Amino acid sequence: MGDDTTARAEPNIDDAQLRTTKPRTHATGWPAIGHSLQTGEEQMGAVRTARTLLGVNQVKGYDCMSCAWPDPEPSRRSPAEFCESGAKAVAEEATRRRVTPEFFAAHPVADLEGWDDYALGQQGRITHPMLLDAGDTHYRPVSWDRAFDVVKEEIDRLASPDEAVFYTSGRTSNEAAFAYQLLVRSLGTNNLPDCSNMCHESTTRALTQTIGIGKASVTIDDIEHADLILIAGQNPGTNAPRMLTRLENAKRNGGRIVAVNPLREAGLLHFDNPQSVRGLVFRGRQLADEFLQIRLGGDQALFQGLGKVLIELDAERGGGVLDRDFIEHYTEGFDHWRDQVAGVAWAEIELASGLREAQIRTVGRMVADAGSVIFAWAMGLTQHTNAVATIRDLTSVLLATGNIGKPGAGLLPVRGHSNVQGDRTMGIWEQMPKPFHDRLDAEFAFRSPREKGFDTVEALEAMHAGRAKVFMGLGGNFAKATPDTEATEAVLRTLDLTVQVSTKLNRSHVVHGRRALILPCLGRTEIDLQASGPQRVSVEDTVSAVHGSHGHLQPASPDLRSEVAIVTGIAERVLAGRPNAARADWAAMRDDYRVIRTHISHVVPGFEAYEEKLDVPGGFVLPHAPRDTRHFATNTEGGKDARARFTVNPLEYPHIPEGRLLLQTLRSHDQFNTTIYGKDDRYRGIHGARKVVLVHPEDLRDRGLAEGDLVDLVSEWTDGSERRAAGWRVVPYNTPRGNAAAYYPEANVLMPLGSTAKESNTPVAKAIVIRLEPAA
Repeated sequence: MGDDTTARAEPNIDDAQLRTTKPRTHATGWPAIGHSLQTGEEQMGAVRTARTLLGVNQVKGYDCMSCAWPDPEPSRRSPAEFCESGAKAVAEEATRRRVTPEFFAAHPVADLEGWDDYALGQQGRITHPMLLDAGDTHYRPVSWDRAFDVVKEEIDRLASPDEAVFYTSGRTSNEAAFAYQLLVRSLGTNNLPDCSNMCHESTTRALTQTIGIGKASVTIDDIEHADLILIAGQNPGTNAPRMLTRLENAKRNGGRIVAVNPLREAGLLHFDNPQSVRGLVFRGRQLADEFLQIRLGGDQALFQGLGKVLIELDAERGGGVLDRDFIEHYTEGFDHWRDQVAGVAWAEIELASGLREAQIRTVGRMVADAGSVIFAWAMGLTQHTNAVATIRDLTSVLLATGNIGKPGAGLLPVRGHSNVQGDRTMGIWEQMPKPFHDRLDAEFAFRSPREKGFDTVEALEAMHAGRAKVFMGLGGNFAKATPDTEATEAVLRTLDLTVQVSTKLNRSHVVHGRRALILPCLGRTEIDLQASGPQRVSVEDTVSAVHGSHGHLQPASPDLRSEVAIVTGIAERVLAGRPNAARADWAAMRDDYRVIRTHISHVVPGFEAYEEKLDVPGGFVLPHAPRDTRHFATNTEGGKDARARFTVNPLEYPHIPEGRLLLQTLRSHDQFNTTIYGKDDRYRGIHGARKVVLVHPEDLRDRGLAEGDLVDLVSEWTDGSERRAAGWRVVPYNTPRGNAAAYYPEANVLMPLGSTAKESNTPVAKAIVIRLEPAA
């Protein structure tokens, strides 16, 4: 079968085709298999689908480009070690559809601006580097040499390297990320915002303050052997479906699960494992033993309430609930934390959380009676104003019960995108610690900049202020992933140059600067052939396991280059003649990625003997001092005597004005981050539309609204400003009273840049005050 260059989606999809069904209570099963195979057949054909999917997450295969969930030991891996979301991601990367220069010649950029995200993404793989020069109406093909010259021309015009912004998405490999940060720091800036700034930055900040490292303190084996797992603000059925298998194993081993979420998500309640007879023929396995339907922003109150219960139970039982030995030997600040949470009134906890005292006491007893406890969370906790304080309070509960640094216990932030954690480990951060800079400088004989760079929100603010003029995105869809969509698109159009390293079309290609480049790259499924032969790359998952990835498909076009080749090619062109740049052999790094990994082994702790560790089937797990030795490298003076920290955090929660709702943004089951696979969200019973808002039936009745009515969502902010998202259909849904939900990225227009979490500067996407107005 030849390449299919025909577009498979109309430029505009009519959201008026909304159809609703009863939300599902079971995740996956036969429907997941059917949808996976259907998508594969449409994008790749039957033979290519089978060949490609059987290589996903295998030892000699390639790492899935969707979520960051860890792989089991090689001996325990299924031949089909992927989920429905991963199958869709693979299908769109390995698709036979192509976006050629002829496509761009036929479609002016002004016309493409009117296409929605789904239609853009469905066109297929970009085959050639493309340039939109100043005044052009169409992208046109350009040579790689000319593309690199354009980047050099615009960077050379800058008054300061700090006028350039270098963004990274989570898909980028360790090798490409390390080379990218070295390029950027050789230019003289730390402007390295990434997608972590918008998701788990609150986690990184809170965990670094409390246990000394901003990563999960559990292994995949711990998950299966925990006595109790509490999952808050995370929907594994849609966002990390392979997590369900580990939860099922935990239940089989006698573990219990508590689900905390404003919505009764199918993936929190019941799992029909599509790889087991029980899951396909019978009713699978119930997951949640307790479900707490919490109000948006009420999680901090829950964790303070749990702390309060544990303190009381320890007193009632004469000890044995709080781990006094652990508290004495490994922590500090316990007394202040105990006094603070003991003093919080139950009436306020109930008001903030929307839960009854009896519900929290039930879960508190479950924690007290469990020998090992894991707390797992994601964006539902991190994207609130009080997110950092909430995660500190969550951590304090585990510290009080000694549930860090022992089997089956610990902290589990579930990272959203494959290798988003590895990119940070490799130096993609605007404020890397001094030891990283010192080792980088020693390795490459230069002086890296030490001033803090821009995070994502700060980068946008700099663009608005005219202090940023060049933007480069290594993957991702910056225009749609960021908040304040209309303002973001407007400011991107003022830049001198936008550069997007991509596999497929997205909104960021049609929202461009005065000049714009699209640099098409290889995907993970594809053979990466360089001068020394086929290359492998490496990634780090959500529990700090690092492993290799080997593509096996022929590239979608002979004109594609790998991310490493693109980064090193730009570095050679842009850094030539700059006296303060790193002394790096960029050509050697491009020709053989082992050269990059050797540099990494000298700079990044835990990567010593990197190549040999990657050769081990399944890879290796990075050291984690709190997990491995109960050493907590916090900022406490004294080195080896550093202790984990209990913290005192005033209770905060959103207050909803009369007649208003509190909105959270979320994914549908038919998308991954900003990539839209379709217009259905079958778990929630939404079909044929994305511009929908889920509202409690009584809240709709109070507003005189009925299912399917068309409304505008108007967000309201403390500075008096408003933002409007026009033309959304209301859907009655089981949410807490006063709470609502809508899909991102479409709802990102409602968030201003200034609405961010304290300390982490993460956009507050889970607490947007809105009113509903009948659409004009």
